Amino acid sequence: MHCPARRIGASLVSIAFIFGSLALYAQDDKTQHLRKYKPPVPAARIEVTVVRDFNGKPIEDAHVIFHPIEGDKDKGYLELKTNEDGKAVIDVLPIGDTVRMQVIVNGYQTYGEDYKVDKAEISREVRMKRPGAQYSIYKDHSAAPTPDNKSGNSGSGNADPDKSAAPPQNSSAPKSN
Repeated sequence: MHCPARRIGASLVSIAFIFGSLALYAQDDKTQHLRKYKPPVPAARIEVTVVRDFNGKPIEDAHVIFHPIEGDKDKGYLELKTNEDGKAVIDVLPIGDTVRMQVIVNGYQTYGEDYKVDKAEISREVRMKRPGAQYSIYKDHSAAPTPDNKSGNSGSGNADPDKSAAPPQNSSAPKSN
């Protein structure tokens, strides 16, 4: 003899199976209304090598800062530090973006450049220079090149306190006798 409890249990299991199948079908129907998958934009791998200009040796712990630019607007920044070989690698900047790259190292002039990320792999070498002399309004910058001042730009050489020119005299000032 068959037990009525078994028949009722089997019926309940069958009904649960049918409703479960209908619920799964309804979930499949809902997934069609979600947003479509949009793959990420391909990113470039950018390797920056920071070296000393005077001897070509790498600079460790240099700050390499990337500013993605959209139009005239800065979209934030990403900052890396160079390793013992003077290298910093970034691989999240989308191909086609414009990027402002800055390199900051203690004791060197700050470097900056804007460029277009147009390839999947980009390598840059940045040669860091020592700071130059300060520009002085008291020096004659229109002078022709001399042996001491080879470039003709006295603001880029070492200052010589003995040869510094006195400030120009104002011709409208009263003269004392």
